[in-house]
Formats: sequence, structure tokens, C-alpha cells
Amino acid sequence: MEELRKLEQLQRTFTFMQSRSFVSSSSIDSNRFLANLILLLLQPCGELNLDNKCNLLSEYIPKISVTFLEEASQWVSLETDERDSQENYVELNNPPDKTDCRSLQINHKDVAMVGLEAMERANSTLEDFCRSYFMFHGIDITSPQVIFKYFPVLSFTESFIYQLDGLNEKILYIPMEGVTTPEKELEKEKFQGWAMNVFEKDPFRPLLNVFKCRGLLTERIREEFKSGEVYWALERKLCSALMCKMEISIEDVMRAIHLKSFDYRVLNLLLYQLRGEEVNDLHMEFLSVSEFLVEISDDLFDYEDDVLENNFNILRMFAKVYGPSTAPAMLVAKNNVLFQAKYITDSEERYDNLLKTLDPQLSSKYKRRCEEATKEGGKVSGHPLGTWSIPPLIVNEELYRSNCLNTK
Repeated sequence: MEELRKLEQLQRTFTFMQSRSFVSSSSIDSNRFLANLILLLLQPCGELNLDNKCNLLSEYIPKISVTFLEEASQWVSLETDERDSQENYVELNNPPDKTDCRSLQINHKDVAMVGLEAMERANSTLEDFCRSYFMFHGIDITSPQVIFKYFPVLSFTESFIYQLDGLNEKILYIPMEGVTTPEKELEKEKFQGWAMNVFEKDPFRPLLNVFKCRGLLTERIREEFKSGEVYWALERKLCSALMCKMEISIEDVMRAIHLKSFDYRVLNLLLYQLRGEEVNDLHMEFLSVSEFLVEISDDLFDYEDDVLENNFNILRMFAKVYGPSTAPAMLVAKNNVLFQAKYITDSEERYDNLLKTLDPQLSSKYKRRCEEATKEGGKVSGHPLGTWSIPPLIVNEELYRSNCLNTK
């Protein structure tokens, strides 16, 4: 209907132009351009009246040249396809009870969308979240009706995060297919430039628009998304430094590992909002410590893969800061007289203390879940089942990647 309305307006303008002998004999495209210009001038624009608009045209039209327009096109990247220009704005589809959102108009670039690959990658995290966190909300994990009541929002959110995480990983990705060509290097540089532009322009804004319209956005959720942006920036900074053989700071490393589970905290805070509940700060504190230990466990398990793919990994970072021979002791040593680091053991003690403050039934259920997750993942390095197993450290990452490439 909108297309027909615009076509009708254009036809009426043509008729008016003919009645005033205001037509060009050069081509129909010329007349169409003039008709669109007239329609543009008739559109409301703040407090400008028709007299103001005519004065502006008289003053500035002489200053417009081919060179000026060519330079302008480079600045604003004009779309020449009229169908695309008519789709610049879309109306956000909101629940009927959210009347304040029905008329919200946003640019199509601000519409939150996710791809199938991101949804597939998010599945394992969503399964773990449901099995590990729903118990803190008293939700029966065996009830499909309850699960699917909250799953659409949780799944969409985690998929959106995974989509951005995948983009961040591609910025740091090291090609493993052998010798690269100048063409491939140029293509990679273009992609990295485009991807960096995404992260520099509020990457979570489309998702926050959805939350805001559904009454789900809180300041704590917004802060966790900011933590995600900081984590990705730190990952790029640290991993790039490793590739360039530059020094890194332990402060950046520890900040990154603590921020890494921001997506779990977002999902948990969302679940409180979806259920209309107040946030339980004791549970959030306990889970944040657990998340820290789980992230370290995952990094130890994925160490070799993270070296190959140039991903953030706390053991990689410790090896760079402290050296391969000292890094394991710095990470797990208890009461180390020389270094006094004991990052893991300090967190384990805090974990155990907070675990005792939980409801006994909840505490028991969570411990069983940790045991299940560890066994299912095939890990022997994770809390709370006992000792931490540090994999052999890779002294020369570049040589390791080269050897892996040659054995393929």
C-alpha cells in the first residue's frame, strides 16, 4: 500500500508539472527527478516554510557541482537502488501489550538479527545454563512448558552474543591453510576493518532495543553488556600482543578472565526480569565465583585449541607474563612463598565459603550438576572434583602452529 501511495503521489506531481509546462524534454528520468525534488520540497522540515526552502535553493544550488556530489557520495555512501532506500526504516514487532513500542521506528541496521550458525553455537551454553542456573530460580528443568516459556528470549540473546563473539574471533584468526597471497591478505584486512567498525559502534544496541521495548532492560544488564565489550577489546589487545611478541599486563589478563562469563550473568539477570523477581545477590555472587573457576577449567581443557586459533586463554597469558616454567605455579600454587599468587586456591576457598551459605538442598543439587558437567565434558582439571591438571605448556606457539599445519 505504501508503494502505491508513493506512485500515486508521483503521478499527480507529473500531472501538475505538465499543467504548468514544467517538464523536461530530455528524458522521462529527468522529469522523474524533478517530480521527486518537488515532493521533497513539500515534505515538512522543522520550522521551514516554502519561502525558506526556496531561499535555500537559490543560495545553495549554484554551489552544487558534479565534483561536490561525487565527494558527497563517498562520504555518505548513497544507495542507488530505490527499493533499498524505501526500506531504510522498519517498525519493530512488539507484543500487543507493549503499546509504548508499537510506534517505535528504528533504522534497519539497529534491528537485532541472528544467524543459524550462531544459534547452533549457542546451544551448548544454553543447555548448560538451563541445567546449572534454573535451579537457583526454583524452575523444574524437566518441565518443557516452563523451559520454553523463557527459552525464546534466552536463546535469542545468547545467539546474538555468540554472533558477535564469532566476529571477534575472526578478527584474531590465524589462517592455517599454508601460504597466503596478497589478495587474501587484502581481503582479510578489509574484513578486519569492517568487523572493528561493528565493535566501535555500540554492538549491543539492537539487542538493547528489544529488551527496552519488552520492559526487560535494567542497568545491571546494560553494565554486563558493557563488560562484554570490554572483554572482547581485552581479548583483541592481549592476543594481538602475543602474536606481535609484545609484553602484556597481568592486570589485563585477570580482568579479562573475570569478565569472560558476562553472557551467563546477562542470561541470569534476564531470567529474573522474565519471572518478575528481585535479583538474589547472594546467588549472583556465588555463581560469579563458580563462573571464574569454570572459565579457568575450560581454558586448561581448551589450551591447545586456543593456541592454534589465537583465542584468549588464561594459561597462554600466564605463560607469556611469567614464563612457561613458572606459569602453572602462579596459577594454582597455594601459599606460594615466592609469588603469593594462588589465584585458583583463593577462589576455591571463597567458593566453598559461599556454598555453605546456600540452602542445603540447592547446594547439593549444584554440586551434583558440577560433577555431571565435568564428567560429560571429559575434563580432569576442573573444580570441584579435586586436583587441577595443567597441560604441557607450548613454549613456541608459532612453531606449534607450523607443526600442526604440516601434520594435516
